[in-house]
Amino acid sequence: MKGPGVFLSQFIGDGAPFNTLAGLAGWASGIGFRGVMVPTHDARILDVDAVADSPALADELRGLLAHHGLVLSELAAHRFGWLLAHHPAYAVAAQRMAPQGCSDRATWACARLRQVARACRALGVSCCAVFSGALLWPYIHPWPLRDEGLITEGFAELGRRWRPIVDAFDEAGVDLCIEPHPGCDVHDGVTFERFRTALGEHPRIKLLYDPSHMVLQGMDYLGFIDVYAPLIAAFHVKDAEFRASARSGAFGGFQAWIDRPGRYRSPGDGAIDFRAVFSRLAQHGYGGWATLEWECCLKRAQDCAAEGAAFIARHMIAVAEHDFDASLSRRTLSHEEIRRALGLAT
Repeated sequence: MKGPGVFLSQFIGDGAPFNTLAGLAGWASGIGFRGVMVPTHDARILDVDAVADSPALADELRGLLAHHGLVLSELAAHRFGWLLAHHPAYAVAAQRMAPQGCSDRATWACARLRQVARACRALGVSCCAVFSGALLWPYIHPWPLRDEGLITEGFAELGRRWRPIVDAFDEAGVDLCIEPHPGCDVHDGVTFERFRTALGEHPRIKLLYDPSHMVLQGMDYLGFIDVYAPLIAAFHVKDAEFRASARSGAFGGFQAWIDRPGRYRSPGDGAIDFRAVFSRLAQHGYGGWATLEWECCLKRAQDCAAEGAAFIARHMIAVAEHDFDASLSRRTLSHEEIRRALGLAT
């Protein structure tokens, strides 16, 4: 496992040092991070088109990070993935994530994702984090009753829209790490399996594991690792808690995050057993990055980050190279010796 890493998206701001990649790199390095997951929706931080078309610029960007002792761990294109396939109910919200006057957001998002694939290749990045899209999310609860074939066709359409993008990432030698996330059609293990099936079990479709989203859905976040370990290629370190309430439940009552029974917290401030999470990932041989994501409803971003780097470093496990009892000699016994060891010798 590699780390500590930090997802820069929620730390971007209008003032220095948070408005440039150089400024963010100096800040992240200064508080103990060793890798950065970089979002692709903000050209101030990463000009995807320029990097995709200029090997020299890609080298310059890697050099900038290296100067601060950092590695570019992954790129992230969550917004483009969501825009690729969203229900018309989200038209107003989607306008905030696409260029003004964009009449076909799905086509625009497809083009952006193809460029992200090229940027990943230029930068030598092996995986990119994305959302699946949200064609079906308005139908998440089966009332009114869903008509036959609705869910099947929704996932088939996701497969059609994603297939050329998956091919572009495959050509670039980059894995697509789908983050199961409420608000998206892929939000748990079952929906991830449906998504993979729609794409013919394509080997480039991997998982970004974030246990916080599983806490808010009442899932077994440790068992999830056991089931999907071979497909987990990225990991967000983000905490969550669910405080049972007599007035509200998993859907949150349309309340602000701070008032919801289920809410995101900074690592160590919620209910997730991160000792067990890191142990389980290490047990299954996870070799990707452990990356802090800040979405806490209480603690400010800079404090979460400063604490988060040390938190991740403290929980990372260097897997033992040999068994603890390897110093005791072992050998293959003959059948006769085995019988004698069992007290069964004649």
